[in-house]
Amino acid sequence: MKLVYFNDYRLGVLKGDAVVDVTAVVQKIAHTGPGDLMNNLIARFEEFRGPLQRAADSGKGVPVSQVKLRPPLPKPVNIDCMAVNYMEDGTRKAPAPINAFHKSPGCIVGHGDTMVLPDIAATIFEGEAELALVIGKRASNVPAAKAMEYIFGYVNFIDGSARGVLPEGNTFYQMKSRATFAPLGPYLVTADEIPNPQKLQVRLWVNGVLKQNYNTDDMGHKIPRCIEWITSIHDLEPGDILATGTNHRGLSAFQDGDTVDLEVEGLGKLTVKVKDELKRTWSRETRLDRETKGLNGTTPQISGKYAKA
Repeated sequence: MKLVYFNDYRLGVLKGDAVVDVTAVVQKIAHTGPGDLMNNLIARFEEFRGPLQRAADSGKGVPVSQVKLRPPLPKPVNIDCMAVNYMEDGTRKAPAPINAFHKSPGCIVGHGDTMVLPDIAATIFEGEAELALVIGKRASNVPAAKAMEYIFGYVNFIDGSARGVLPEGNTFYQMKSRATFAPLGPYLVTADEIPNPQKLQVRLWVNGVLKQNYNTDDMGHKIPRCIEWITSIHDLEPGDILATGTNHRGLSAFQDGDTVDLEVEGLGKLTVKVKDELKRTWSRETRLDRETKGLNGTTPQISGKYAKA
């Protein structure tokens, strides 16, 4: 099943290219807003799966092109993001030590929304194409052997990053938790529709040019290990998001006016715009482009505020 929020956060089920409004089915779920509603629906999904499916089967849909899609997970308790979790097309000799960071739920935006680049002295702004999994039930100290039982579904996720912020060694929070730096969507796909999340192609385009193109089979620490490790540190709640990391070789600068499309196989296509009031510019080269030229680091800023002379 594909769950969506649309217009004024009506709950819908995607049926082909149409959205069927199923809001009436979940009205009795206790909630104070759309975030609570989705989280509580996820926690009680087995109770509501049948009624939702029947409502979707019998309801008349509206073309998805005629509605405003909203973030399908507007208020998770936690967003955990795996750091350096890919083998980079086999170029790493061994997985990096397992690591992660928190991203604020306040960063979330949805399909058709805009990622806004802030007025800060960052060396570059990037967005990482990622498969994110959504937790289905409270998870604490989950062993890897049982980890997949805790996954409710999957969603496209872009991990926005402002690289090079100072001071060095004190950057993850201010690099990752900027407003609008967590685009996700366009809908939430239940786990039964994704038979093997460890074998999905991930593609990201900037202005129609393919930049990232990799498979989730290249993860250094596989999904069960990620869940095991995160839940050994803190509990995860229904509706929480665990982004599984990215292959960095295709990363490139996001800049004003860009249209970014992310499609993880089976999860639809998430599209967002980029806005930068300062109109800063960078080369369009990827990290891999620089690597093949024997160059280190990210591409330097060409023009605009904070560009180095």
